[in-house]
Amino acid sequence: MARALIDDVLLFLLPFAVFAVWLTLRQRSPLRWVHWSDHAARLAIAGAALVILSFVVVAFTAERHRDGFVPTHIENGRVVPGQFR
Repeated sequence: MARALIDDVLLFLLPFAVFAVWLTLRQRSPLRWVHWSDHAARLAIAGAALVILSFVVVAFTAERHRDGFVPTHIENGRVVPGQFR
């Protein structure tokens, strides 16, 4: 769960990082709010769009299990771990 959350946060921050690099290449300070103020809303929308797009891609490409999940159980005195069948 933590990995999925970190992935989504990094995808959201990607447009901000690209913009900071662009500001640096244009020899402007990425630490000054003046350079960010006009673009903050668009960058947030772009980051949210990337996160939503990643959800859609995962929804269409995730592995589907046709059979059900068999929970952990005991057979002949041995613990059999849960698995998809």
